Amino acid sequence: MTLRGLDVLDRQILAGLQREARHISSRDIAKQVDASPSTVRKRIQRLEREGIVTQYTAHVDYERAGYQLHVQVACTAPVPERRELADAAFGIGGVVGVRELATGERNVVVTVVGEDGDDLTRIAEELSEIGLTVLDEELVRSDRSVPFSGFFPTERSAGCGERRTDP
Repeated sequence: MTLRGLDVLDRQILAGLQREARHISSRDIAKQVDASPSTVRKRIQRLEREGIVTQYTAHVDYERAGYQLHVQVACTAPVPERRELADAAFGIGGVVGVRELATGERNVVVTVVGEDGDDLTRIAEELSEIGLTVLDEELVRSDRSVPFSGFFPTERSAGCGERRTDP
């Protein structure tokens, strides 16, 4: 299923889930979109089955959790091996995210957390051992995201439902 296959109800459900998946129920969404809770539940199950909704995650304030360092590690991977190496990075303790980029020398960005410089050194060494070339390490001060506005039928503002993970 692609975005073109989504109808208005699907988009409204996705908007509700993006706003606050943890605290919103099928019944809450049903009230907002004028549908029955069972219809909303079935639609959510279909969106999950079709791979449109892939996971529900918690946004963690790593500093408050005792991990003072939140770092983006820019890496290079040979294009034919990029996906395999990106997946392998998740096997390294402290890696919390991996982004594959389609172009440029910095084609894999690994997000890591650690308590101290020794953690970062270990992670960088392990990234090198699996075949990634570490180019740069950048300390993250804050990380923000907002839900994609294309699912909101009338709301087009970028700040709707902003999530912050900075202190």
